[in-house]
Amino acid sequence: MSGTETKTAGTQPAAGTQMTGAEIVLQALRDNGVEHIFGYPGGAVLPIYDEIHQQDDIQHILVRHEQGAGHMAEGYARSTGKVGVMLVTSGPGATNAVTPLQDALMDSIPLVCLSGQVPTTLIGSDAFQECDTVGITRPCTKHNWLVKDVNELAGIIHEAFRVAQSGRPGPVVVDIPKDVQFATGTYIPPSAAKIQKSYQPRVQGDLKQIEQAVELMMTARRPVIYSGGGVINSGKEASQLLRELVQLTDFPITSTLMGLGAYPASGKNWLGMLGMHGTYEANLAMHDCDVMVCIGARFDDRITGRLNAFSPNSKKIHIDIDPSSINKNVRVDIPILGDVGRVLEDMVRLWRAKAGGVDKARMDDWWTSIARWRARNSLAYKPSDEVIMPQYALQRLFDLTKDRDTYITTEVGQHQMWAAQFFGFEEPNRWMTSGGLGTMGYGFPAAIGVQVAHPDSLVIDIAGDASIQMCIQEMSCAVQYGLPVKIFILNNQYMGMVRQWQQLLHGNRLSNSYTEAMPDFVKLAEAYGGVGIRCEKPGELDDAIIRMIDSPAPVIFDCRVANLANCFPMIPSGKAHNEMLLPDEATDEAVANAIDAKGRQLV
Repeated sequence: MSGTETKTAGTQPAAGTQMTGAEIVLQALRDNGVEHIFGYPGGAVLPIYDEIHQQDDIQHILVRHEQGAGHMAEGYARSTGKVGVMLVTSGPGATNAVTPLQDALMDSIPLVCLSGQVPTTLIGSDAFQECDTVGITRPCTKHNWLVKDVNELAGIIHEAFRVAQSGRPGPVVVDIPKDVQFATGTYIPPSAAKIQKSYQPRVQGDLKQIEQAVELMMTARRPVIYSGGGVINSGKEASQLLRELVQLTDFPITSTLMGLGAYPASGKNWLGMLGMHGTYEANLAMHDCDVMVCIGARFDDRITGRLNAFSPNSKKIHIDIDPSSINKNVRVDIPILGDVGRVLEDMVRLWRAKAGGVDKARMDDWWTSIARWRARNSLAYKPSDEVIMPQYALQRLFDLTKDRDTYITTEVGQHQMWAAQFFGFEEPNRWMTSGGLGTMGYGFPAAIGVQVAHPDSLVIDIAGDASIQMCIQEMSCAVQYGLPVKIFILNNQYMGMVRQWQQLLHGNRLSNSYTEAMPDFVKLAEAYGGVGIRCEKPGELDDAIIRMIDSPAPVIFDCRVANLANCFPMIPSGKAHNEMLLPDEATDEAVANAIDAKGRQLV
């Protein structure tokens, strides 16, 4: 298959077809169901870009920075459940991809990064735009390959897709030298590709351990389900099974930041998000429970707080597909290795078989305690008629978009936590955020990736005035492709979370967290060819949000909010779940009296 004819979808190469390496790349992408790739050209990938020009079934989205390509691919993957694909050139193209690769690794996002490399004869000679891509990306990928033989190229790409999306999902890199792209070799389809025998993730949980877990759950008086992003990664069936398990057991359920939407926020058993900025009821339930069922989460530090005070009196069940996550941070009593969906299916079946002997009244006192904690209203804030409170802005944004086909992404900081607190997600795959790495600049390109995958949906990036400037140049990409992404900036003139920590933990010494030379976001939007909206008064907010929603173009919404609002609840550094700071308790005196794990004053 060569020449200048346009390749189209449905073209199936005959067995043993000879192709150039560049043609093999495109055919392998087709055979793995790829419809969109996000990339930026350069000398080491020009043969692939030439091949892209000669076909019309895979759409290439031209980004403005390789970091944006990776985050777009992440948003695309997270919102669809498919593998996201990025294409970068050698040297700086590959090194600019490191941040999204590490982001995807920590948040378990399936990503295939195709990178160009200098010709094999020049590798190791410090050639122009050469770097050790395999060495650099080894720590931030599940696996990577340097292709030296064009006849191995197709098989490696097929294997890359398998590794990226099986087991615990994550990013992979295929580094392709330029001479391999020019060379001619034999194409093999996915069905004929060799499978790497050393990587065979276990998906079916041990039935005896699942039975032990169910028996322990049936005797629990103060149980809690702690769900994470692994439920969403397992597919929509897993989310349905989780909901069924909650209905059968009547257990309260909380979630990590990455797990929001697996269980509906309107569900009667929902406690809200868990962790450093989680709700009072979720954190106290985790602290006081006697049985914890951790499903597809990894006990990271933002969830556990001080480890030696984390859920001190509970028996712990941990379901996870990644063996390295089990007993890594927290010792558990019943580990279950396997795919969340498969394990939940067995758990629901066993519970139904044994449900006749379950006394739900044993949890009456537990639910009474939870009702008391809920009544504390830990997300309360002081409203204002003069200035827009950030919490109010997000409440209005949620109320005006909840009945639409909406996807939400965020940058990182206070706005991210407020979005998690005040947006109620009813379905999985509607919430895209950088959890593990906490990458400023993630949200806008991720929103573009979501919009590419869902062109008729409403896609909103909830941003901060600092984070949005990390990848603001992708506004040019959104305008070029007619992608009506909405950027909703909570503009407080600060790096809000940095400023909050400096106030609470560093004696209110605000070192470089105030931005004095802010752009005019309205003019900036217009300069790119988009729409700019500014709002400063609470009474004008609804009309401005509706104008943003109804705009057919990309929008930057500059929402001027209270400058010094803090995000509460908050578990101070080194504290336990039952030592939260709540909004009406977070006075200077209360903060000054907070003691860290070593007995030192926090301020």
